[in-house]
Amino acid sequence: MTSPHVHVPYEKIGDYLQFIRENRLNLEIYFSSATLDTMDSAALQRLKEDLSHNPSLSFHAPFMDLCPGAVDTKIRAVTMERFSRVLDVAALLKPKCIVFHSGYEKWKYAHNVYLWLEKSLETWQPLLTTAKGLGVKIAIENIFEEEPSNLRLLMEKLASDYFGICFDAGHCNLFSKLPLHAWLDELKSYIIELHLHDNDKSADQHLPIGDGDIDFSTLFAEMKGRDCIHTIETHTPERVLKSLDRLKNFGIGKDGRGSA
Repeated sequence: MTSPHVHVPYEKIGDYLQFIRENRLNLEIYFSSATLDTMDSAALQRLKEDLSHNPSLSFHAPFMDLCPGAVDTKIRAVTMERFSRVLDVAALLKPKCIVFHSGYEKWKYAHNVYLWLEKSLETWQPLLTTAKGLGVKIAIENIFEEEPSNLRLLMEKLASDYFGICFDAGHCNLFSKLPLHAWLDELKSYIIELHLHDNDKSADQHLPIGDGDIDFSTLFAEMKGRDCIHTIETHTPERVLKSLDRLKNFGIGKDGRGSA
Protein backbone atom coordinates (compact mmCIF):
# COMPACT_ATOMS: atom_id res chain seq x y z
CA MET A 1 0.00 0.00 0.00
CA THR A 2 1.28 3.46 -0.87
CA SER A 3 1.73 5.65 2.18
CA PRO A 4 -0.95 8.36 2.55
CA HIS A 5 -1.00 11.43 0.37
CA VAL A 6 -1.31 14.89 1.93
CA HIS A 7 -3.40 17.61 0.29
CA VAL A 8 -1.54 20.85 -0.45
CA PRO A 9 -2.32 23.76 -2.79
CA TYR A 10 0.33 24.20 -5.48
CA GLU A 11 1.08 27.76 -4.40
CA LYS A 12 1.76 26.60 -0.80
CA ILE A 13 4.32 23.93 -1.65
CA GLY A 14 7.21 26.39 -1.32
CA ASP A 15 6.03 27.39 2.16
CA TYR A 16 5.97 23.77 3.33
CA LEU A 17 8.78 22.32 1.21
CA GLN A 18 11.09 21.60 4.14
CA PHE A 19 8.27 19.87 6.03
CA ILE A 20 7.36 17.87 2.91
CA ARG A 21 10.93 16.75 2.33
CA GLU A 22 11.73 15.95 5.96
CA ASN A 23 8.65 13.77 6.27
CA ARG A 24 8.93 12.38 2.73
CA LEU A 25 5.29 13.12 2.12
CA ASN A 26 3.30 11.89 -0.81
CA LEU A 27 1.11 14.69 -2.11
CA GLU A 28 -2.29 15.52 -3.53
CA ILE A 29 -1.63 18.86 -5.25
CA TYR A 30 -4.53 21.27 -5.67
CA PHE A 31 -4.41 23.43 -8.80
CA SER A 32 -6.74 26.42 -8.67
CA SER A 33 -7.89 28.16 -11.83
CA ALA A 34 -5.63 31.12 -11.01
CA THR A 35 -2.66 28.78 -10.70
CA LEU A 36 -3.40 27.16 -14.03
CA ASP A 37 -3.50 30.61 -15.67
CA THR A 38 -0.04 31.58 -14.42
CA MET A 39 2.04 28.40 -14.33
CA ASP A 40 4.22 27.33 -17.25
CA SER A 41 6.45 24.39 -18.14
CA ALA A 42 9.42 25.98 -16.37
CA ALA A 43 7.44 26.19 -13.12
CA LEU A 44 6.45 22.55 -13.42
CA GLN A 45 10.06 21.56 -14.03
CA ARG A 46 11.08 23.44 -10.88
CA LEU A 47 8.35 21.61 -8.97
CA LYS A 48 9.73 18.24 -10.11
CA GLU A 49 13.18 19.31 -8.94
CA ASP A 50 11.85 20.55 -5.59
CA LEU A 51 10.14 17.21 -4.96
CA SER A 52 13.46 15.41 -5.09
CA HIS A 53 12.25 12.60 -2.80
CA ASN A 54 10.12 11.35 -5.72
CA PRO A 55 6.74 11.26 -3.98
CA SER A 56 3.65 9.49 -5.21
CA LEU A 57 1.32 12.20 -6.56
CA SER A 58 -2.36 12.79 -7.05
CA PHE A 59 -4.07 16.03 -8.13
CA HIS A 60 -7.14 17.98 -7.11
CA ALA A 61 -8.70 19.93 -9.99
CA PRO A 62 -10.13 23.46 -9.67
CA PHE A 63 -13.77 23.64 -8.63
CA MET A 64 -14.81 27.21 -7.75
CA ASP A 65 -17.61 28.36 -10.12
CA LEU A 66 -17.17 25.27 -12.31
CA CYS A 67 -19.93 22.81 -13.12
CA PRO A 68 -19.35 19.60 -15.13
CA GLY A 69 -23.11 19.00 -15.27
CA ALA A 70 -23.99 22.53 -16.39
CA VAL A 71 -27.02 22.98 -18.63
CA ASP A 72 -25.52 26.22 -19.99
CA THR A 73 -23.12 25.10 -22.74
CA LYS A 74 -20.76 28.03 -22.17
CA ILE A 75 -20.40 27.22 -18.48
CA ARG A 76 -19.67 23.63 -19.37
CA ALA A 77 -17.14 24.73 -22.01
CA VAL A 78 -15.21 26.77 -19.44
CA THR A 79 -15.32 23.81 -17.06
CA MET A 80 -13.95 21.55 -19.79
CA GLU A 81 -11.19 24.05 -20.52
CA ARG A 82 -10.10 24.11 -16.87
CA PHE A 83 -10.28 20.35 -16.50
CA SER A 84 -8.39 19.77 -19.74
CA ARG A 85 -5.59 22.03 -18.52
CA VAL A 86 -5.21 19.86 -15.42
CA LEU A 87 -4.80 16.85 -17.69
CA ASP A 88 -2.08 18.74 -19.57
CA VAL A 89 -0.24 19.13 -16.27
CA ALA A 90 -0.84 15.46 -15.51
CA ALA A 91 0.94 14.52 -18.73
CA LEU A 92 4.11 16.10 -17.28
CA LEU A 93 3.89 15.14 -13.58
CA LYS A 94 2.25 11.68 -13.90
CA PRO A 95 -0.17 11.61 -10.94
CA LYS A 96 -1.95 8.38 -10.12
CA CYS A 97 -5.34 10.06 -9.88
CA ILE A 98 -7.12 13.42 -10.31
CA VAL A 99 -10.01 14.41 -8.03
CA PHE A 100 -12.89 16.46 -9.47
CA HIS A 101 -16.07 17.71 -7.81
CA SER A 102 -19.39 16.31 -9.01
CA GLY A 103 -21.19 19.66 -9.23
CA TYR A 104 -24.50 18.13 -8.20
CA GLU A 105 -26.84 19.98 -5.86
CA LYS A 106 -30.41 18.70 -5.75
CA TRP A 107 -31.99 22.15 -5.36
CA LYS A 108 -30.11 23.62 -8.30
CA TYR A 109 -31.34 20.82 -10.55
CA ALA A 110 -34.86 20.76 -9.04
CA HIS A 111 -34.25 17.13 -8.04
CA ASN A 112 -33.82 16.19 -11.73
CA VAL A 113 -30.75 14.02 -11.32
CA TYR A 114 -31.05 12.74 -14.89
CA LEU A 115 -30.59 16.23 -16.32
CA TRP A 116 -27.36 16.53 -14.33
CA LEU A 117 -26.35 13.04 -15.44
CA GLU A 118 -26.95 13.75 -19.12
CA LYS A 119 -24.85 16.91 -19.12
CA SER A 120 -22.19 15.37 -16.89
CA LEU A 121 -21.62 12.55 -19.36
CA GLU A 122 -20.95 15.11 -22.10
CA THR A 123 -18.15 16.43 -19.92
CA TRP A 124 -16.65 13.24 -18.56
CA GLN A 125 -16.65 11.00 -21.62
CA PRO A 126 -13.99 12.95 -23.59
CA LEU A 127 -11.98 13.71 -20.45
CA LEU A 128 -11.97 10.04 -19.53
CA THR A 129 -10.62 9.15 -22.97
CA THR A 130 -7.73 11.57 -22.43
CA ALA A 131 -7.08 10.36 -18.87
CA LYS A 132 -6.97 6.71 -19.96
CA GLY A 133 -4.44 7.62 -22.63
CA LEU A 134 -2.25 9.13 -19.90
CA GLY A 135 -2.75 6.21 -17.52
CA VAL A 136 -4.38 8.53 -14.97
CA LYS A 137 -7.56 7.77 -13.04
CA ILE A 138 -10.41 10.25 -12.51
CA ALA A 139 -12.10 10.31 -9.09
CA ILE A 140 -15.39 12.15 -8.49
CA GLU A 141 -15.74 13.58 -4.98
CA ASN A 142 -18.94 13.79 -2.97
CA ILE A 143 -19.56 17.36 -1.79
CA PHE A 144 -23.14 18.47 -1.02
CA GLU A 145 -24.75 15.11 -1.81
CA GLU A 146 -27.15 14.01 0.92
CA GLU A 147 -27.20 10.47 -0.47
CA PRO A 148 -25.06 8.61 -3.03
CA SER A 149 -27.45 7.60 -5.83
CA ASN A 150 -26.37 10.30 -8.32
CA LEU A 151 -22.74 9.23 -7.99
CA ARG A 152 -23.64 5.58 -8.44
CA LEU A 153 -25.57 6.43 -11.62
CA LEU A 154 -22.54 8.25 -13.04
CA MET A 155 -20.27 5.31 -12.22
CA GLU A 156 -22.65 2.83 -13.84
CA LYS A 157 -22.93 4.88 -17.03
CA LEU A 158 -19.18 5.30 -17.54
CA ALA A 159 -18.23 1.84 -16.25
CA SER A 160 -14.45 2.28 -16.46
CA ASP A 161 -11.56 1.19 -14.27
CA TYR A 162 -10.18 4.69 -14.85
CA PHE A 163 -13.26 6.42 -13.43
CA GLY A 164 -14.22 6.10 -9.78
CA ILE A 165 -15.20 7.78 -6.53
CA CYS A 166 -13.20 9.90 -4.13
CA PHE A 167 -15.15 9.33 -0.94
CA ASP A 168 -14.81 12.35 1.33
CA ALA A 169 -15.57 11.20 4.87
CA GLY A 170 -15.86 14.75 6.21
CA HIS A 171 -18.40 15.84 3.59
CA CYS A 172 -20.46 12.72 4.14
CA ASN A 173 -20.53 13.35 7.89
CA LEU A 174 -21.51 17.00 7.45
CA PHE A 175 -24.00 17.00 4.58
CA SER A 176 -25.65 13.57 4.73
CA LYS A 177 -28.12 12.18 7.25
CA LEU A 178 -27.62 8.65 5.98
CA PRO A 179 -25.37 6.32 7.98
CA LEU A 180 -21.90 5.58 6.67
CA HIS A 181 -22.77 2.01 5.74
CA ALA A 182 -25.50 3.23 3.37
CA TRP A 183 -22.92 5.17 1.38
CA LEU A 184 -20.45 2.30 1.35
CA ASP A 185 -23.10 -0.24 0.34
CA GLU A 186 -23.69 1.77 -2.85
CA LEU A 187 -20.23 3.11 -3.62
CA LYS A 188 -17.58 0.87 -2.07
CA SER A 189 -16.84 -1.00 -5.28
CA TYR A 190 -16.17 2.31 -7.07
CA ILE A 191 -13.99 4.04 -4.43
CA ILE A 192 -10.44 4.66 -5.62
CA GLU A 193 -9.50 7.46 -3.19
CA LEU A 194 -10.46 8.49 0.34
CA HIS A 195 -10.35 12.07 1.59
CA LEU A 196 -9.64 11.87 5.31
CA HIS A 197 -10.46 14.65 7.78
CA ASP A 198 -12.82 14.93 10.73
CA ASN A 199 -15.60 17.21 11.99
CA ASP A 200 -18.39 17.35 14.57
CA LYS A 201 -21.13 18.00 11.98
CA SER A 202 -21.18 21.73 12.74
CA ALA A 203 -18.87 22.79 9.87
CA ASP A 204 -16.32 21.47 7.39
CA GLN A 205 -13.62 21.79 10.03
CA HIS A 206 -10.89 19.60 8.50
CA LEU A 207 -9.88 18.32 11.93
CA PRO A 208 -7.27 15.60 12.46
CA ILE A 209 -8.59 12.06 12.24
CA GLY A 210 -10.13 11.21 15.61
CA ASP A 211 -10.82 14.78 16.74
CA GLY A 212 -14.42 14.72 15.49
CA ASP A 213 -17.14 12.08 15.46
CA ILE A 214 -16.59 10.23 12.16
CA ASP A 215 -16.56 6.44 12.52
CA PHE A 216 -13.18 5.77 10.91
CA SER A 217 -13.01 2.28 12.40
CA THR A 218 -16.00 1.23 10.31
CA LEU A 219 -14.75 3.07 7.23
CA PHE A 220 -11.34 1.41 7.25
CA ALA A 221 -12.75 -1.99 8.14
CA GLU A 222 -15.14 -1.79 5.18
CA MET A 223 -12.36 -0.62 2.84
CA LYS A 224 -9.78 -3.15 4.02
CA GLY A 225 -8.09 -4.86 1.11
CA ARG A 226 -9.22 -2.32 -1.48
CA ASP A 227 -6.55 -0.58 -3.53
CA CYS A 228 -7.20 3.11 -3.00
CA ILE A 229 -5.32 6.31 -2.20
CA HIS A 230 -5.66 7.62 1.35
CA THR A 231 -5.42 11.42 1.32
CA ILE A 232 -5.20 13.55 4.45
CA GLU A 233 -6.98 16.92 4.19
CA THR A 234 -6.23 18.63 7.50
CA HIS A 235 -4.53 21.83 6.30
CA THR A 236 -1.79 22.40 8.91
CA PRO A 237 1.48 20.52 9.54
CA GLU A 238 0.46 19.73 13.12
CA ARG A 239 -2.86 18.25 12.04
CA VAL A 240 -1.18 16.28 9.25
CA LEU A 241 1.30 14.67 11.64
CA LYS A 242 -1.44 13.84 14.13
CA SER A 243 -3.51 12.22 11.38
CA LEU A 244 -0.55 10.26 10.03
CA ASP A 245 0.16 8.86 13.49
CA ARG A 246 -3.47 7.89 14.03
CA LEU A 247 -3.66 6.21 10.63
CA LYS A 248 -0.91 3.84 11.78
CA ASN A 249 -3.38 2.46 14.33
CA PHE A 250 -5.51 1.34 11.38
CA GLY A 251 -2.54 -0.22 9.58
CA ILE A 252 -2.34 2.56 7.00
CA GLY A 253 1.19 3.75 6.20
CA LYS A 254 4.25 1.89 7.43
CA ASP A 255 5.52 4.62 9.69
CA GLY A 256 2.98 7.33 8.98
CA ARG A 257 5.32 8.98 6.47
CA GLY A 258 6.90 7.09 3.67
CA SER A 259 8.13 6.96 0.12
CA ALA A 260 6.01 6.23 -2.91
